[in-house]
Amino acid sequence: MTAEFAVALPAVLLLLAMLLAGAAGGVTQLRLEEAARAGARALARGEDPAAVAGIARALAGASATASVTADGEWLSVTVADRVGGPLGATVPWTLTAKATARSEKPAAAPYQAPSLMEAGT
Repeated sequence: MTAEFAVALPAVLLLLAMLLAGAAGGVTQLRLEEAARAGARALARGEDPAAVAGIARALAGASATASVTADGEWLSVTVADRVGGPLGATVPWTLTAKATARSEKPAAAPYQAPSLMEAGT
């Protein structure tokens, strides 16, 4: 009985450590997704990109990195971080999340010369 327990115990501990590392990865991914969504919402409202990166880092954690990109009226925030915990340091897991939002600020209207009817009034 003792020999079987001695053989099975390391396997059970390894399984438990892998489950905890997977849970830490899941929690990290959820934090990154929430930070990317909040950053994209703030960017769409017209916040400064540096402030958006600060918002994303505040929600994702101090070690997270955030980048802001714009493609026309579509604005994207990408947040990345490593998985924490004891196995996160040994296994190089870098998770990312990206959120995209359309700018809520109205685009500048192109200049139109006044028509002849408007000029005469």
